[in-house]
Amino acid sequence: MENEVLTPAALIESQRPMRRLFSYLRPYRKHLVFAASSSVANKILDLMPPLLVAWAIDALNREPPWWLAAIVGTGEPWPMAIALAALVIVIFAFESLFQWMYQYGFMTLAQRVQHDLRMDAYRRVQSREIAFFENHRMGETMSMVNDDVNQLERFLNTGLNELLQLIVLFFFAGWVLLSTSWQLALIGLAPLPIIVWGSLKFQRAISPRYSAVRQKVGEMSSRLENNIAGILVIKSFTAEKFESSRVEAASAAYRAANHSAIKLSALYTPLIRMAIAVGFAGVLLLGSYWILADEGIVTIGQLVLFATLIQRMLWPLTRMGETLNEFERARASARRTFSVLDTPPAIVDPVHPIANPRIRGAIEFDRVVFTYGRGIPVLRGLDFKVREGEMIGIAGTTGAGKSTLIKLLLRLYDVSGGALRIDGYDVRDLKLEDLRRNIALVSQDVYLFHGTIRDNIAYGLDGVTLERVAEAASLAQLNDFVQTLPEKYDTVVGERGIKLSGGQRQRLSIARAILKNAPILVLDEATSSVDTETERAIQQNLRRLTRGKTALIIAHRLSTIRHADRIIVLRDGQLEEEGTHNDLVARGGTYADLWAVQAGEVTEEAPRTL
Repeated sequence: MENEVLTPAALIESQRPMRRLFSYLRPYRKHLVFAASSSVANKILDLMPPLLVAWAIDALNREPPWWLAAIVGTGEPWPMAIALAALVIVIFAFESLFQWMYQYGFMTLAQRVQHDLRMDAYRRVQSREIAFFENHRMGETMSMVNDDVNQLERFLNTGLNELLQLIVLFFFAGWVLLSTSWQLALIGLAPLPIIVWGSLKFQRAISPRYSAVRQKVGEMSSRLENNIAGILVIKSFTAEKFESSRVEAASAAYRAANHSAIKLSALYTPLIRMAIAVGFAGVLLLGSYWILADEGIVTIGQLVLFATLIQRMLWPLTRMGETLNEFERARASARRTFSVLDTPPAIVDPVHPIANPRIRGAIEFDRVVFTYGRGIPVLRGLDFKVREGEMIGIAGTTGAGKSTLIKLLLRLYDVSGGALRIDGYDVRDLKLEDLRRNIALVSQDVYLFHGTIRDNIAYGLDGVTLERVAEAASLAQLNDFVQTLPEKYDTVVGERGIKLSGGQRQRLSIARAILKNAPILVLDEATSSVDTETERAIQQNLRRLTRGKTALIIAHRLSTIRHADRIIVLRDGQLEEEGTHNDLVARGGTYADLWAVQAGEVTEEAPRTL
């Protein structure tokens, strides 16, 4: 992800991840104002107890604050005590109310921003070209879309409020102290520049460490994702100890990255505490002297106010380290998340797509050249045409480019040279949705979603009746099996269809493609996992399955394409042979050799092209 090239504008924005994060708050300005104003009011009321104690002490010494004397007078003590007690109840009642308001407000706000950000990240990942998924580990991608967004949600939920309350604390408490005695305020707040300087230094030092932590989280997630998905292979090769050692190494790397951050963050608070202690001691020293020497600069209540409020003001600043921790974690997560959003997909819709194309199914590969990355060309000037409604079999040796041909047809990749056309339209001039909606694919790598058999057959289609689902399943030779299940079409297939055999999953995939009823049907090794009897039944239905459609059938089992209208044979990315099954066998070329191997007709002297 970090190696992908960003546009200059995206690169600038990627350096401002928190600014980007806060831009997601714009649609919720009213909610933000509600939460922030409630937080400000709560913090001001939270700082009132030191003032109440100071007022009560001065009242006991017959030196009540002017506003209290103006309300209840300076005579009887009861009215003054009652007024102070009532004020305490009112302050604590409103503080509790505002606390509920800001907590509800920030939590709601965080959930809404989290949802918007996750959906933007998911949509961008979903729009990425297939090369992105082939070159990135799934666990790392999941970490960016899920874990990093959750980290941002936690910051918006608590960290943003803590930053806001620190600002309110500084300004309100500073104003109270300066208005009470600027001399004591300067002494008590003397450590503040040191605290701010130390916090900024801490932030700069901790930032790269948390970026490393987020990277290690992605690597560990990828390792766990791969191992859980490949548990069958691990068990069958008795590789449990080997994989445990690899997980242990990934976990140890994550632990080491975290430890590096922890060492620095653990040092922050003790150093800040010592700076605070110096200011607190200075206030007690000078304030006590002034009172004992009867200088008249401060009262006993004001000294208590200073002693209490200085602590209330400076001690929370020790949490600035934790708050900055959260901020830096959030910034690291935001940077990774926005790197997903800022990197555009390589395969996109054309600026001016062909409007409402009517796809009938004629296909043309016009001297197509294709290379994966900077490697050796896989297709080298591939040139052939498929007529509308024609069934074409595609054969060839391993690595000849058969599956690549299908990826180009679906525009999972773009051709490196030449052109690929459908009904005369260059596929790059069609909207991706229009192109792929008109192609039904049965891949050799069948993927089923967790859900019922019915849901998987009707995947991506709305309002499909059970009768249509069962009809498609019958054509795919799946219905008889489904009828033996207690829940029939409501049977849950499990994660990735784990409750079904390989052949059953493949037949379900064929039923899914049949139900889609697209004008172009692509079968990529569609019978590779089924038994011989099922393969024979599918072959017998093949004409019916492809009636009225253009069909491209890639097959390792040549018996599957024996009755195709035409068979093309690929070798080293080029068209080597073309013709019917009988013509190619009689020609004695590559296809004939492949057929002889599968038919068991190869002798020791006969050459093998496999």
